[in-house]
Amino acid sequence: MSLSQEELEENFSLLDDWEERYAYIISLGDALPPFPDAERTEANKVHGCQSQVWLIARPEDQAPDHIVFQGDSDARIVKGLIAIVTGVFSGKRPEEVAAMDLRGLFNRLGLDTHLTSGRRNGLASMVERIKEIARRTLAAREATS
Repeated sequence: MSLSQEELEENFSLLDDWEERYAYIISLGDALPPFPDAERTEANKVHGCQSQVWLIARPEDQAPDHIVFQGDSDARIVKGLIAIVTGVFSGKRPEEVAAMDLRGLFNRLGLDTHLTSGRRNGLASMVERIKEIARRTLAAREATS
């Protein structure tokens, strides 16, 4: 599932209050594809989150030089946050992912003020893990060329 920043902002703007926005975030998480049980490993775990969070990446089928991210959590709101970050980062080249800064988006969506500090820290940890995967992908690509 790929989401543009503009699409997220537009959808958030159509919702009247944070109760509706939280419901929307949860619905995004509910729409995530099933996460493979075999990938629920320590190596795929994101540290710094209150909940358990796993993230993986693979090349995009139609464009192998682009990355698709997938994640899961044991908390529904966190699954929604995973849907946001994996949706925004997926389908991009590793160098694009490594260069992206989502703080402005999170501010515009209100996530910086409507999430607990623990959830904000977890969100930052997810973003950093995704960027780390992109940097490793770039390094591996450069080592083979």
